[in-house]
Amino acid sequence: MNTLFTRALLATAALALATPALAESHAATGNPMVGGAAMFAEMNIVENALNSADHTTLVAAVKAAGLVDTLMSAGPFTVFAPVNAAFDALPAGTVPTLLQPENKATLAKVLTAHVVAGDISASDIKARAGKDGFYHMQTVSGDALSAQVKGRNIYMFDESGNFGKITIADVNQSNGVIHVVDTVLLPK
Repeated sequence: MNTLFTRALLATAALALATPALAESHAATGNPMVGGAAMFAEMNIVENALNSADHTTLVAAVKAAGLVDTLMSAGPFTVFAPVNAAFDALPAGTVPTLLQPENKATLAKVLTAHVVAGDISASDIKARAGKDGFYHMQTVSGDALSAQVKGRNIYMFDESGNFGKITIADVNQSNGVIHVVDTVLLPK
């Protein structure tokens, strides 16, 4: 098992037994709960994702793609994190196929198409949206993502014409921010 991944699991287990000080820290940050679990701004993207019951497929995919070390690094990163149901909505057999070792490069491309360099909050997206309501970003994979602001909602569009909604915004991490999305965003 990856050493950093093992350390992340141990850190997560330790934080699962959170002391009152950590609980107060969580309450003070206003970080939303994700997948039934507290998300701590003191933890990195991987450590927090490990706690979310809604992101078990994403965590398995990040591990299979060899991206654990990257997403535990200093960043900062903005991650548009698809929930399990988003992966389940892909055509039958897609996820098991992507998780096979021979498809590691393709899986890494799909996952990094959900990651943007920098720490971009929902208010940043709204402030940067043009008159058409769109804010365009380049992902770590080199692909394009566009965010469209419609009222209080933010919708994400990929290069393939898929779109989904940010269902939980601004989950602060020690190395960036996560926005939970209800769709897997695909590169062309």
